[in-house]
Amino acid sequence: MSFDVAALRAQFPALAGGAAHFDGPGGSQTPLAVAQAVAATMTAPMANRGSVTAAERRADAVVVAARQAIADLTGGDPGGVVFGRSATALTYELSRVLSAGWGPGDEVVVTRLDHDANIRPWVQAAQARGATVRWADFDPATGELDPATVGALLSERTGLVAVTGASNLIGTRPDVAAITALAHAAGALTWVDGVHLAAHAPVDVAALGADFLVCSPYKFLGPHCGCLVAAPALLETLHPDKLLPSTNAVPERFELGTLPYELLAGTTAAVDVLAGIAGPEGHRRSRLIAAMTAVEEHEDRLRARIEDGVRELPGVTLWSRAARRTPTLLLTFADRDPRDAHRYLAERGVNAPAGSFYALEASRHLGLGDAGGLRVGLAPYSDDADVDRLLAGLRDWLAG
Repeated sequence: MSFDVAALRAQFPALAGGAAHFDGPGGSQTPLAVAQAVAATMTAPMANRGSVTAAERRADAVVVAARQAIADLTGGDPGGVVFGRSATALTYELSRVLSAGWGPGDEVVVTRLDHDANIRPWVQAAQARGATVRWADFDPATGELDPATVGALLSERTGLVAVTGASNLIGTRPDVAAITALAHAAGALTWVDGVHLAAHAPVDVAALGADFLVCSPYKFLGPHCGCLVAAPALLETLHPDKLLPSTNAVPERFELGTLPYELLAGTTAAVDVLAGIAGPEGHRRSRLIAAMTAVEEHEDRLRARIEDGVRELPGVTLWSRAARRTPTLLLTFADRDPRDAHRYLAERGVNAPAGSFYALEASRHLGLGDAGGLRVGLAPYSDDADVDRLLAGLRDWLAG
């Protein structure tokens, strides 16, 4: 299918501000339809979920629709979609539940490629239970995480393997399916951080082999909240701490307090905007696969343009080198501070932030310490004019 980036950009009021946004990995811009869905929900009669009043039924419908939307986006079961404040919060909450039976001798595997939100909750949970943490390193020269590296760490005592679907720092997309297959063969559960992946490519939770997958709507055009996707039968085996009068039903037993209905309405709207890239006809899951495939192709073309342009610039190191990667580039500069590039570009209306972006282990493993580099991240609404401005800005900054 063809990808009409101009038509998509017209849906984003923020783009009228004139900035070229390469800050999408930290949170995308928001389409008007999402803001309208949030506002409409907040201004409509609402109540706690129920079936008696119109306000109760409206709240219930919002939740049901949002679960279906995330299920369509990820290929999951709407009955296994859990909402929370953020992917980080959901990971922390479930880490406490999943680690309840861990003890000395038990093991958990984490990778240095991951965002700290898919490392620290597991490390801290293991420490609290006396379990052992096994660390899987990626190759700093290529950015690749070899499944065999993870496989070598597995044993009959491995309880869980946590791995990213895509690095938010350098874009690497490891072979998650191969890693989860090894984990399952060892009898371990798998937790996949899909926050960065879901913004750039089609996601199929079953194909990934993820027992649990988390994502964040605000990374793919939606509002700030988090989503967990798992099989309802697996969730039925888990028993989190909860208030006595709150329901014990799945997935509600994992959702602490009243859900933010307006944010869930915005989440559904964001998924619909993405599906709309493929047109209005057909099942939403099918349209999402087609749309995200087109997004991936569009962003990869722009990424290649940036990489070609960066290679012509003096003293620039490009750390995003994996064979399969999202359009997320980390740059450092010989004898120049990436934070200065961030400021210089910002003055020219080009938003590309600098830092390690909570991927501390990855940044340190690359030899960049906690400082990281300049991160250039594409989004579905990025276009060639944005790329031209970025490359021109970097060229001028380096020349100066």
